[in-house]
Amino acid sequence: MTTTKFDFTEVLPLGPDDTEYRLVTDEGVRVVEAAGRRFLEVEPSTLTALATEAIKDIQHLLRPSHLAQLRAIIDDPEASPNDRFVATDLLRNACVSAGGVLPMCQDTGTAIVIGKRTESVLTGGQDEEALSRGIFDAYQDLNLRYSQMAPLTFWDERNTGTNLPAQIELYNKAGTDPVYEFLFMAKGGGSANKTFLYQETKALLNPTRLGRFLEEKLRSLGTAACPPYHLAIVVGGMSAEYNLKVAKLASARYLDGLPREGSPSGHALRDVEMEQQVLEMTRQFGIGAQFGGKYFCHDVRVIRLPRHGASLPVGVAVSCSADRQAKAKITPEGVFLEQLERDPARFLPDVVDEQLSDEVVKIDLNRPMDEIRAELSKLPVKTRVSLTGPLVVARDIAHAKIAERLEAGEPMPEYMRNHPVYYAGPAKTPDGYASGSFGPTTAGRMDAYVEQFQAAGGSLVMLAKGNRSAKVTESCRKHGGFYLGSIGGPAARLAQDCIRKVEVLEYPELGMEAVWRIEVEDFPAFVVVDDKGEDFFAEATKPVLQISFAR
Repeated sequence: MTTTKFDFTEVLPLGPDDTEYRLVTDEGVRVVEAAGRRFLEVEPSTLTALATEAIKDIQHLLRPSHLAQLRAIIDDPEASPNDRFVATDLLRNACVSAGGVLPMCQDTGTAIVIGKRTESVLTGGQDEEALSRGIFDAYQDLNLRYSQMAPLTFWDERNTGTNLPAQIELYNKAGTDPVYEFLFMAKGGGSANKTFLYQETKALLNPTRLGRFLEEKLRSLGTAACPPYHLAIVVGGMSAEYNLKVAKLASARYLDGLPREGSPSGHALRDVEMEQQVLEMTRQFGIGAQFGGKYFCHDVRVIRLPRHGASLPVGVAVSCSADRQAKAKITPEGVFLEQLERDPARFLPDVVDEQLSDEVVKIDLNRPMDEIRAELSKLPVKTRVSLTGPLVVARDIAHAKIAERLEAGEPMPEYMRNHPVYYAGPAKTPDGYASGSFGPTTAGRMDAYVEQFQAAGGSLVMLAKGNRSAKVTESCRKHGGFYLGSIGGPAARLAQDCIRKVEVLEYPELGMEAVWRIEVEDFPAFVVVDDKGEDFFAEATKPVLQISFAR
């Protein structure tokens, strides 16, 4: 017979909500009395309208706190010139995106909705469908990109053309006061792909071992997901999937109100002292805001969860420079959405580009490939360049099709031999614009093709975001190739300020995955891998620190 008393605790007990909200509407909700209780009726159309408005906001607007962190990089005398250049470009991108036409990132992401309602909220029960309809409407009406692939068979798939299905999770919330709370997110592939789970043991719960573990794993995140990051680390969890769910919420700063101390009941805690230690670690990596410096991360969240004695899951997640989320709530007073920043220009400094980097080299792409490579060969890695002229745009599916042609004995297409290749895929083109949001995609996804393509005379100058594998560096050394890193994040600014013309070259049936020819002007990039086998990221990704966390 047990003598232990029942003691229930929420695993994630949050404190008061200090979010600043704006009223969207007071229509579509009404209070009714029944059985001596007060209920809130919410029309399904109200959920639909809220979802549409939330998706529009998070695709174009950012939180003031995020923008303030970008400005802090510019004002920090310890920030590298490249740190400051990236931060300034991201602020400029936010200003363009806030106009409501071009989304901040060309990968407009998977729509994610997490909802919690008390039992006194009445909706009719088709909440998921109503929210999905609102997401559908947003992606149809705005200049967003459809990224969801529907499996037709195990091997065959096609784009749904709607960006549905969304990930929608609905839960009960304790309490009698009628309230329906939401978190809306848009998660792009680059950021989502930097979510990792490690199945460890109690042996990791040692300050020195944990320090070594995190240094290795965090360096391996690289820059493909567009830092500076909001980094989340979660240790523990009743299951692996719960650990990763908490990591995603923590990266959105949704769990900032967790207790700072634990208890025998087993609720989560947030360790703010370790957060500062991990943040300082990342500042010593030298990776910086994509091209060297201090600001690999804006901030860090460290959450400790209860666990099964035989398991210690460790989750790592990031929110990237497209830091897209907003809270919302429906109460008897109406429908409310988190107040995001509508005037990001107030965070911009009075600064000119020449103050942001030690060297800027203009590269004319209207020349033979050999001349372009000869000029790039004179530049050390990490040099900032400004590109003007034609680029060919091709990404995953186009690369696979070209590889099939090479394997069938066909020659490398002339466009891949004569022009640099930009790994990207545009969002919808608004009326009056040459292009929709058109930022770089993750370079590493094309690593498997580089040796084959360069041996056939193509892909000798590549442009994308993030670090590359050692085999790409070796191929560039062997074949005289280069990889230029584009700033990850400013897709709207690139569309408005740098891309002058866009036309389809091949595979128009692939939509945004087609091969495109674009004309660019003053397109910013950095030399990351050169023809001598030098790789900027090679040293920055090796663990070298001797770190032990304080208890």
